[in-house]
Amino acid sequence: MPRSGGGSGAPLLHPDEQRPQFAPRQPLTPTAHDRGIGIQGARDTFDFDWRSTMTLIQIGCGQSPIAGWVNYDNSPSVRLAKLPPALIQLAGRLKLLDRQSIAYVSFCRANSIGHCNATRHIPWPDGSVEVIYSSHMIEHLDRQDADLFLREARRVLRPGGVIRLSTPGLKQMVSTYADQGDGDRFIASLFTCVDRPRSMLARLRDAFNGPRHHLWLYDETSLCALLERHGFHDATALKPGSTTLKQPGALNLWERMAESIYVEASR
Repeated sequence: MPRSGGGSGAPLLHPDEQRPQFAPRQPLTPTAHDRGIGIQGARDTFDFDWRSTMTLIQIGCGQSPIAGWVNYDNSPSVRLAKLPPALIQLAGRLKLLDRQSIAYVSFCRANSIGHCNATRHIPWPDGSVEVIYSSHMIEHLDRQDADLFLREARRVLRPGGVIRLSTPGLKQMVSTYADQGDGDRFIASLFTCVDRPRSMLARLRDAFNGPRHHLWLYDETSLCALLERHGFHDATALKPGSTTLKQPGALNLWERMAESIYVEASR
């Protein structure tokens, strides 16, 4: 089940080290330092009085759906949310689901999160979407699946539509390691190495949920290059709080800024 974590000023921690909070994402109030960005062509404030007529979708929302957007996730919990609650409770009593998973199933049901495997199909017609946002998802895809996701994202975006990606920044991780000199912490922060499941139940859970670790990592240059290889234009790395989007609405432009990079590109 996806988890959130990481905050300004905190050491680099993988989100799975954080305690989950099941609540929809709310816009953060930026400090004067956060807002002093001044990137040409980019917004650095929220417009709270908005009524979007645009189609805005989030891929891999986890426990952070955005109000006013269409939110998708590929977690099995999204499918389980369509089952009667009594069946979910039975799965819990049989130890097939832990309390955290049961809570996330309820969260998906309450927040109308849709199921979508974006490497296969995003359920929108060609050229019908204005904005696609995905936060801390692409690093969980291998290179081939990342290609498939971006191909599908480009298909559904209208000409001039924007894709915004946020992902752990490899340069930040390396910089933290250089400053701290803690090799074990550095390897753990990459989240590319995970313990093998020891019990049969753990193996079943892994088979059901799929891989949770990172399969590739990016810096700003490599992520921009990947987008441009897939036919996107004007790929640009942005600082926290900035966007080229005209109507970001409740989108958190500072999300996990201590560990993240932000890139936007046009179709």
